[in-house]
Amino acid sequence: MSKKPLIVFEGIEGSGKSYHINNVAKYLFKNKKKFIKIREPGGNKNSEKIRKLILDNKSTFNKNTDLLLYLSSRSENIELIKKNYGKKIILIDRFIDSTVAYQHYGMGVDLKIIHTINDFLLKDININFTFLNLVNSKNMKERLFKRKKLNRYDRFNPKFYKIVQNGFLKIFKTNPKKYMKIDSNLNIIDNKKKILNKIKELI
Repeated sequence: MSKKPLIVFEGIEGSGKSYHINNVAKYLFKNKKKFIKIREPGGNKNSEKIRKLILDNKSTFNKNTDLLLYLSSRSENIELIKKNYGKKIILIDRFIDSTVAYQHYGMGVDLKIIHTINDFLLKDININFTFLNLVNSKNMKERLFKRKKLNRYDRFNPKFYKIVQNGFLKIFKTNPKKYMKIDSNLNIIDNKKKILNKIKELI
């Protein structure tokens, strides 16, 4: 494996993925490792504009528009990823698996369409490892309740998130060696140690 891997943090709302990716970024910075950290949707100026549009509570896009907006945001990040691929550690908060889990499993968009556009955008870019963060419905609701502001994707029916998380687990089963499941219902300190230990192996 490349010692400048591309590492993704996946999971539904309230699963702790953003917390853990930020913790890893702090570790890399402290240890003077070259890295970039981006999020999806978002990541650069244009992607962040698209992010605001997607997550705006007033937006009422259909499932296909949602997909194309997410992939448009990804398209805007591709040059940044290509520029640093193999040269710096790349951390991404949500990536390909989120598109499949939310847009295919959650919303019913044709999987072939998602794969076709992703393949066109990514070409030779490969994910080295993914941390899949999992959370139960009770803890997810409690964590979302504590947020100061909820966006459009924080407001779906609880059943939707369960379907999406099951989608993530189906994706995990296709290549479990490239994933680590993180049970965010457990002690956060233990999870931080577990993730950092794996990061040390990867880099």
